[in-house]
Amino acid sequence: MEREVDRNTYLLQEDESVGAVQIADDVVEMIAALAATEVEGVSAMAGNITHELMSKVGVKNLSKGVKAEIFNKTVKVEVAIVVDYGYNIPAVSQKVQSKVKTAIENMTGLEVTDVNIRIAGVNMQQNK
Repeated sequence: MEREVDRNTYLLQEDESVGAVQIADDVVEMIAALAATEVEGVSAMAGNITHELMSKVGVKNLSKGVKAEIFNKTVKVEVAIVVDYGYNIPAVSQKVQSKVKTAIENMTGLEVTDVNIRIAGVNMQQNK
C-alpha cells in the first residue's frame, strides 16, 4: 500500500454500511493535467514532460503545473500550460477550462467553481 504522508485527502462519500470514499488532492490535480493535455494546441503542462513522453517515463510528475484547492466538495483549479505556436490562446484556454471542469466533475462528483489558466509559454517547435 502506498504511503500517504504528503497527501491531503477529502471525503467524497460516506455510508455507514459500506464505508467511506476519500480522494487525495493530487489525484484531482492529475485528472486536471490529463484533461488539459488532451486539448489540441496544448503542448505540455508548465514545468513538465510532454504528453507523448508520459507513457515512456511514467505519469508521476504529470500534475506539475496544476494546483487544486478542495473545500466543502467544491474545487478551484489553477492550470499552467504551454501552448503550441499558431493556436489561438483564448480559444485553447476556454477548451482547457471546459475539459478540466467536466473531467473533474464526472470522475469525482465534486463541483468545480473555478478553472484558472496561466499561459506559461509557447512551444515554437513545428512537430506537424
